[in-house]
Amino acid sequence: MRAFFIFLLVMSQSNGVSAPGTPFANHAIEWGVYSGNPESTHYSQLAQINRDNVKDLQVAWEFDSGDAFPSSENECNPIVVNGVLYATTPKVNVVALNAATGKLLWRFDPNVGLHVVGKMRSRGVTYWSDGKDQRIFVAVRQYLYSLDARTGRPVEIFGVNGRIDLRDDLGREPKNWVTMTSPGIVYKDLLIIGSSMGEMLPASPGDIRAYAVRTGKLRWSFHTIPHPGEFGYETWPKNAWTYSGAANDWTGLSLDEKRGWVFAATGSAASDFYGADRTGDDLFANSVIALKADSGERVWHFQTVRHDIWDRDLPAPPVLVTVSRGGQPLDAVAQTTKSGFVYLFDRATGAPLFPVEYKKYPKSDLEGEITADAQPLPTLPEPFARQQLTADMLTQRTPEAHAEALARFKQFRSGGQFVPGSREGTIIFPGFDGGAEWGGPAFDPETHLLYVNANEMAWILRMVEPKPITGTESGKSIYFRECVACHGPAMKGSPPEFPSLVRLSNRYPDGDVFTLISRGSGRMPGFARLGDDAVRAVVDYVYSGVDRTAKTVAPSPSDVKFVSDGYNKFLDVDGYPAIQPPWGKLTAINMDTGKFVWRSALGEYPELAAKGLKNTGTENYGGPVVTAGGLLFIAATSFDKKFRAFDKNTGKLLWETTLPAAGNATPSTYEINGRQFVVIVAGGGKAKDAPSSASIVAYALPK
Repeated sequence: MRAFFIFLLVMSQSNGVSAPGTPFANHAIEWGVYSGNPESTHYSQLAQINRDNVKDLQVAWEFDSGDAFPSSENECNPIVVNGVLYATTPKVNVVALNAATGKLLWRFDPNVGLHVVGKMRSRGVTYWSDGKDQRIFVAVRQYLYSLDARTGRPVEIFGVNGRIDLRDDLGREPKNWVTMTSPGIVYKDLLIIGSSMGEMLPASPGDIRAYAVRTGKLRWSFHTIPHPGEFGYETWPKNAWTYSGAANDWTGLSLDEKRGWVFAATGSAASDFYGADRTGDDLFANSVIALKADSGERVWHFQTVRHDIWDRDLPAPPVLVTVSRGGQPLDAVAQTTKSGFVYLFDRATGAPLFPVEYKKYPKSDLEGEITADAQPLPTLPEPFARQQLTADMLTQRTPEAHAEALARFKQFRSGGQFVPGSREGTIIFPGFDGGAEWGGPAFDPETHLLYVNANEMAWILRMVEPKPITGTESGKSIYFRECVACHGPAMKGSPPEFPSLVRLSNRYPDGDVFTLISRGSGRMPGFARLGDDAVRAVVDYVYSGVDRTAKTVAPSPSDVKFVSDGYNKFLDVDGYPAIQPPWGKLTAINMDTGKFVWRSALGEYPELAAKGLKNTGTENYGGPVVTAGGLLFIAATSFDKKFRAFDKNTGKLLWETTLPAAGNATPSTYEINGRQFVVIVAGGGKAKDAPSSASIVAYALPK
């Protein structure tokens, strides 16, 4: 595959862009790493924009990459190095912009010759330089590319023609889908990465890997599903390392450069909701892990969920913070969770800094499922999201909405955290998308406050028993075994995250649908393993409703007895959350004491606000940025397209503006030629019927 490039147009000191070959400039004025710094604190020392003048912010420049498509997203946290802003676009092109003006310098398009269908996801890129050589690393589909940071050309000596295949080096055949949604992190001459893969078997293992930054040669792997003789092997079935999958770090990594340790936060093992084939606690799934960055050797770990059957991935990188204990500073690690808790650990030892209680929960009544005896929960800080949905918490938006929600609620189990999925349906609250999500929190080293935005949505986990594979099978039965977990039995999905397949023929040619199902896209793995005849039968069923028989591959050891019937939000009859607000929150937590300092609803639905129902909070994706100027910047909200600035000490709203589309991303802030900018990617794509965008918008004070 040949890539298309628009080469370097202009780089000069006069416009604030450093000359080629210049090493890192001042970290205090750049945003050179995903999440702002290797510690993932989302903190900036810049203070030109402050509480007093933030009201005067205006658009400094706007760039439109031109590749938005229906329901596309852009979750990128741009980085800024030597006056150049590097970002990814909805179709995961890489663009290099003059960070002072937004002028395009070069563009790398890895999709030439391909018809891009389905959602693509990238949260950004990684920069590396040795003072002479400069590289940008980006993952697109199954490939990790190394680009010359000055031109956008692939670096030929890296891997094969400038890229490595992420499916390699995992010790599995056949090779299953692997990609990266979050950038890797650089330590010396190593690029250390996590990965993203399918969440149902067969799935690749979630090894954390380090590659030589210049050549792409594998240096080390840490097996998150331990091999024989490795620590944690006994927490899985004997041969699980040969067939189980995931337990992966898809959120990005953090680095303690002084200690030479890298910190990972992993997700659940596959399959997400039924674990009869992985009995045991399943280390190192759902774990905070400290590794020696030069070797991958484990230093310590803490598992936040044992034998996860609720998709309780750790959703964001560990945050490396400093707190006060006994009047003395102490290096620590803070980890946010989908379930609404923050864990705080001694960075040197992994010991919890607030007491952790192991609580017992109900057993599963699904055949073959053996749940963990107890789950660890911190006693402080208290949860930043509500923990159990009860009847008195259901929506009161209208009498009709309440009555309908109550009738359905009575059909479900709702016992709080860690109640297993069931045939009738179990309320998961907070839902599969948190609580906290991938945007991650911000930490202020001045005040020791941790700022975390959270969803407060209820979802329903209903388990169904698919028909066994017989060798010949109808397209409908294949759909119900392989696809129903995301798209639902009526093919309505849970838009926009899991799109509806209804009237698919109005949106895509059937050939594109075949390609999409075979290769996969975004969070959807490829299903080529089923064979072309079976994939074609599924296409016929979802595309035109024709249910024909196809030849299927032989039954696999990875086939499970139960699957979920889809990612179903608990919504009312009009499509709003079936619970009382707030539906999204922003919370400031003192990490010295574990106490809340302030809380605020985050976001609203414009149409409800027009009717007087304001400040409800909404689903939000993307994180905050905190600055020495006394400000907390955050977009994130999915429906109102707002970008906001709060007083970091009080939570008072000081400024807001409307973006071209929802800014479901984390902003960045940087300084060029003495002028501070705040930039946000506005991609949209998560609100039903709302337009997507390919905009990057930068704000600054008037000159």
